[in-house]
Amino acid sequence: MTIARATIFGGSGFIGRHIVKRLAQRGIVVRAAGRDPEAALFLKPMGQVGQIAPVRADIRSEKDVAAAVAGVDLVVNAVSLGVQTGRDRFADVHVQGAKRVARLAAAAGAKRLIHISGIGSDPNSDSAYVAARGHGDRAVKEAFPAATLLKPSVVFGPGDHFFTTFAAMARLSWALPLFGGGTARVQPVYVGDVADAAMKALDDPAAAGRDYELGGPTVYTHRELMELLLQTVERKRVLVTVPERIALILAALASLVPGKPLTRDMVKLAVADNVVGTGAKTLADLGIAPTTLEVILPTYMDRYRRTGRWRNARFA
Repeated sequence: MTIARATIFGGSGFIGRHIVKRLAQRGIVVRAAGRDPEAALFLKPMGQVGQIAPVRADIRSEKDVAAAVAGVDLVVNAVSLGVQTGRDRFADVHVQGAKRVARLAAAAGAKRLIHISGIGSDPNSDSAYVAARGHGDRAVKEAFPAATLLKPSVVFGPGDHFFTTFAAMARLSWALPLFGGGTARVQPVYVGDVADAAMKALDDPAAAGRDYELGGPTVYTHRELMELLLQTVERKRVLVTVPERIALILAALASLVPGKPLTRDMVKLAVADNVVGTGAKTLADLGIAPTTLEVILPTYMDRYRRTGRWRNARFA
């Protein structure tokens, strides 16, 4: 399938920027759609002059989305909202916004739609975030049946929200929390592999209409991930078990603090398994060998490492 023009919603985001780069490398003209076009200006050097165009598009706006998808062959929705605020609600972004992108992409005649969701998305979940993802997945498939859904586990890489958050905490605190005892299983996947999966799905006509669960080569418990992180940043910290019910009380209090450092949905996500399901289509079905966490994590932990970036330096 020939793709000449593409629109990436959330193009300046953690996953979106990697997809933009790969599309540009193929010579595809890309619109990086988001609420703040200036925040996406850093993407322009990834392509030739004029190849990557940041455009304003709020997925809550019918007018914005329609303009952003007009005349393109491929649409990718990589928008993600992790914390609800007064203005930004999960339902607005992950359900109505996702549905709007899919519906208007279909109406505009887009050949392909790739929707980035997450493992475990379930409309019946007691987590507002997970439920919204589940409802959004259904809405996307109803509006654009040939959409490809990519559902990654925890995504890691430079600029991620998981390891960098706990690494920053380890730099300042004597302890790290293990909600529910840290027994929940996680299958972290490299952001580059997620972007490669989008490209492979685009190349494979059979990927249209399919869902893929994306996980790395290893399943860890949360405790094992925290131990690996502490080893990487060369810090000794106490891992404190926080029962789920206590964590939910703390989250209720923390949600009143500006920035909401801890929410109920964060706790719910931390105590639930997040691994590729039995029988699911995976990275292997797209011909991708997943990247090992231990190879990538040390490459972006310099600022959090006790000895900084000069751990192995030798001076004359």
